[in-house]
Amino acid sequence: MVRTILVVGAGKSTSYLLDYFLKKSNEENIHLKIGDIHPENIPDEFAQHPNCTVFPLDIFNEAERKKAVSEASIVVSMLPARLHINVAHDCIEFDKHFITASYVSDELRALDEEVKKKGLVFMNEIGLDPGIDHMSAMEVIDRIRDAGGKMLLFESFTGGLVAPESDTNLWHYKFTWNPRNVVLAGQGGAAKFIQEGTYKYIPYQKLFRRTEFMDIEGYGTFEAYANRDSLKYREAYGLQDALTLFRGTMRRVGFSKAWQMFVILGMTDDSYSIENSEGMSYREFVNLFLPYSPTDSVELKMRHYLKIDQDDIMWGKLLELNLFDDSKKIPLKNASPAQMLQYILEDSWTLQENEKDMIVMYHKFGYELNGEKKQIDANMVVTGENRRYTAMSKTVGLPVAIATLKILNGEIKTPGVQIPINKEVYEPILSELHTNGIEFKEYEAPYLGYNPDSVAS
Repeated sequence: MVRTILVVGAGKSTSYLLDYFLKKSNEENIHLKIGDIHPENIPDEFAQHPNCTVFPLDIFNEAERKKAVSEASIVVSMLPARLHINVAHDCIEFDKHFITASYVSDELRALDEEVKKKGLVFMNEIGLDPGIDHMSAMEVIDRIRDAGGKMLLFESFTGGLVAPESDTNLWHYKFTWNPRNVVLAGQGGAAKFIQEGTYKYIPYQKLFRRTEFMDIEGYGTFEAYANRDSLKYREAYGLQDALTLFRGTMRRVGFSKAWQMFVILGMTDDSYSIENSEGMSYREFVNLFLPYSPTDSVELKMRHYLKIDQDDIMWGKLLELNLFDDSKKIPLKNASPAQMLQYILEDSWTLQENEKDMIVMYHKFGYELNGEKKQIDANMVVTGENRRYTAMSKTVGLPVAIATLKILNGEIKTPGVQIPINKEVYEPILSELHTNGIEFKEYEAPYLGYNPDSVAS
């Protein structure tokens, strides 16, 4: 009997996900159905495959959505996180397993009891970050514990970056995923983590000036700013007694200092609309955030406001974005500053057809074993092929695809709303990712934590 995998929402970054299902379709006896609001955007290589059906699906049309879910054997949602919940309710109603790459929302978590009663697997956070970060971390943490070790420190950093061969701008950055998430990064509350037994908080206005640094062999030095809430993983990872728990986002050195300029100016604000935004030039947009002067140019006001010299690399980074161009226009109506900034950045930071992206992930594990403090550093680097087959789509899509098939085949069967932190889940998925070139290199390192008794309070 043919089994149907329903993928709801197949944007431009689902290439590896769809490719995996279709390559496995004959041997696994599966038919792929893709429901999307814009089915015309699904590439022909997928849409015309004999084991694939593409159809228009508006997830707000309850009848259409329920029909699609009821006819599936298993459901994968690649929709924005806020839209998962309706599909999830349908999966409960029609007894279907459900997979997403998104963070578990409170709404989804509230379904746990009902999902368990029905014996369903609702797997979330099974992409890159969150996803591969959970699985690769727990593999090492469980190994340390199984050997009788005690965890003292865990730090984890991930970056979606441009590959060295396609690094052609002063920011050393191009968009590899959702640009809106990049522009709004760090907003919505202070970053929270624990460092050497002390709780730490970084408000948004200081986030990009409090960075950590790390070296990746063969790729040089990177920086990382803190993610919003590292503490929520203490219980999930069983790290309640760890002295340090810190998660962050990686960039090339210098990016964060430059990004702080936009924060200072207020360009990343998404809380209000600019009434006359449509047709505004890039230059006019910049001038919105600068004091009035009857004599000084926008450039001069900008340098004075940000206290940067003409020969400063920061100034070069601003010029590179064509921020002072009066001929370039923003076509967005009643847009927020963040939306307008995003438009400007996409103009410069969009990957070209044959350019490559790069994913970098770095873990640091500090632990005590037999009275001796030890440290393991682990890193993963994945490079994309081109604009369609990106490293981002590979590292997000493949874990989702592998998990889906293993749940469908009954290899992963523990029910409930969950994330991939149990051996039943992470061992087989990491093993298959390894065969696809997604793997970590581990290094023994001197333990760099400190005695909390000696840390100044």
